[in-house]
Amino acid sequence: MSDFGGMEDLLQDFLLEAGDLLSDVDNKLVDLERAPDDRGMLNEIFRGFHTIKGGAGFLNATELVTLCHLTENLFDKLRNGELRVTAESMDVILSATGAVRDMFGALESGSQPRAADPALIDSLKRAIAGELGKGEAPVAAASAASAAPAASAASAASAPAAAGGEPDWAKLQQAVTGVPAVAGASTPAQVAPAPVPVEKPEEIIKAAIGRRAADKPGYSGPTGRRDSEKQRDNSIRVDTTRLDQVLNLSGEIGLTKNRLNALRSQILNGDDDPETMHALDVAVSQLDLLVSDLQNAVMKTRMQPIGRLFQKYPRIARDLARNLGKDVELVLAGEDTEIDKTMIEDLSDPIIHLIRNAVDHGVEGKAERLANGKGEKSILRLEARQEGDHIIILVADDGRGMNAENLRASAVSKGLITDEEANTMDERQSYNLVFLPGFSTAGVVSDVSGRGVGMDVVRTNIQKLNGQIDIKSVAGQGTSFVISLPLTLAILPVLLVRLGDQPLAVPLSMVREILPITPDEVQEVGGRATMVVRGEVLPIVPLANLLGWPQDTQPEYGVLMQTAEQSFILAIDSFAGREDAVIKSLDDFRPKGVAGVTTLSNGQIVLILDMKELLGVGERHGVSRAVLIQHSKKKLLAA
Repeated sequence: MSDFGGMEDLLQDFLLEAGDLLSDVDNKLVDLERAPDDRGMLNEIFRGFHTIKGGAGFLNATELVTLCHLTENLFDKLRNGELRVTAESMDVILSATGAVRDMFGALESGSQPRAADPALIDSLKRAIAGELGKGEAPVAAASAASAAPAASAASAASAPAAAGGEPDWAKLQQAVTGVPAVAGASTPAQVAPAPVPVEKPEEIIKAAIGRRAADKPGYSGPTGRRDSEKQRDNSIRVDTTRLDQVLNLSGEIGLTKNRLNALRSQILNGDDDPETMHALDVAVSQLDLLVSDLQNAVMKTRMQPIGRLFQKYPRIARDLARNLGKDVELVLAGEDTEIDKTMIEDLSDPIIHLIRNAVDHGVEGKAERLANGKGEKSILRLEARQEGDHIIILVADDGRGMNAENLRASAVSKGLITDEEANTMDERQSYNLVFLPGFSTAGVVSDVSGRGVGMDVVRTNIQKLNGQIDIKSVAGQGTSFVISLPLTLAILPVLLVRLGDQPLAVPLSMVREILPITPDEVQEVGGRATMVVRGEVLPIVPLANLLGWPQDTQPEYGVLMQTAEQSFILAIDSFAGREDAVIKSLDDFRPKGVAGVTTLSNGQIVLILDMKELLGVGERHGVSRAVLIQHSKKKLLAA
């Protein structure tokens, strides 16, 4: 049962606003560490934390107020110049913001948060007193700083024990933790400090963005959440000017509808003179424009600035880099770029994986960077921009780059590809090996990476959004991951193809060009039909075979299509044009290989095909592209 009877709406509003405020505070803290004398930034951080404390007080979240107040005291001393910002004090502050996030999680579940870890409270008090030692271990969410007081407690206890006396465990506990001893706690076993946790990447990310980040790779959606939380996840903030535009257009459509009804009555009464018919044409044209404008306006209400997604990453990059002993600055660009709200949460995990891999694999250590003539600090860039009807997201580092030969050798050693396939791969294909399940170049499996699952998850999640991911790398200069996504998932540009008289829709984003299929251009390679397109040998995949339909006639046309893994020619009978499809999902019944349905302008219902599922990522129609090219070369040489 909730501890906030009658205040659930206020609680949800607080969590939404305070979550954004805390993310903004985290970002400013990362910036403050690089500009410790920026008093203006310190004042902004102080005000943000003060606002969070005020809201927590209104909800009677006493323990949250206590933690915020103590952290606020530290901010106050920093902004007044009584203390200076150091890496150690910043570790403590960021641990405090992580604990605040954990308390948000308790509030979200409908209960009052418990007291913060005593070790964290002790670290905050020592930081306020200026007693935080340089080089002290960072405080984790449950506070690794407890190691220092625990060590002092052990030494303090050993002194009276060595003198033959029994230490006063009650006084010792209160001195170490600041919490009075529980009655009956008379033995070391009862007051022994909790084991010091290890700062694993999942813990670092969880502290930065909340519970959900602690999930392992492969996480597909929220679990165990309350109804109120699900409702909040499905909510969206919309600028009132956009809602006003929707309302105005709805009013104009209503007026046009009335005009059409009046004209319909005139025509039914025999008034079909040229003037009336012209008025009908004008009204229909006006309705067409208004409906198009309304559709665009409604689509814009789904769009959100991607900066709301990006704001959580600077702290993640900072904490991971510090944990690995590296100096990495995450630079954000294009934060005002708008993206469909439904994509934002699904992009969170892929970008986290890319940042983790960039910090761990891509970026060199300080000594290696200096030896290579680079600066100690590495720049990691996260950028978004709109290109046509697509959103481009770039994650780029200035690290060591990728070595295509090493990637191929690693894939062969793990049995993921054969020597024959490796010998025919170009650089782009070699880079894409990192997306194979089980692929890793890490010699040792660490807490950050090395298991060969992260990048596979990245590609899978991007493909679920009808997007593509590509890799560009220069040895010694860095690596860039380029993600291309449709502007919205609500409208999908499609190419309408035909099998006999049946129209079907395929995503236009996968289509490169349309080709005629003539018998003299078809070659058999490895027992399969292929065509050579500008020197590239591509397999011909009949759409009828993928669907399991009978092929009554020889396909006359081919659609040159490209996925992240391969290119191929989809053999079809004819075309029916191009449409911007409004996707209707099939929740109750979803046949394999069907992404949804749409209705054409003539009222006909058409299936939208999920080509990636139909193809089975290349397994449904034979050998890989690399082997295909190798067989083709042998055949040409034999000829």
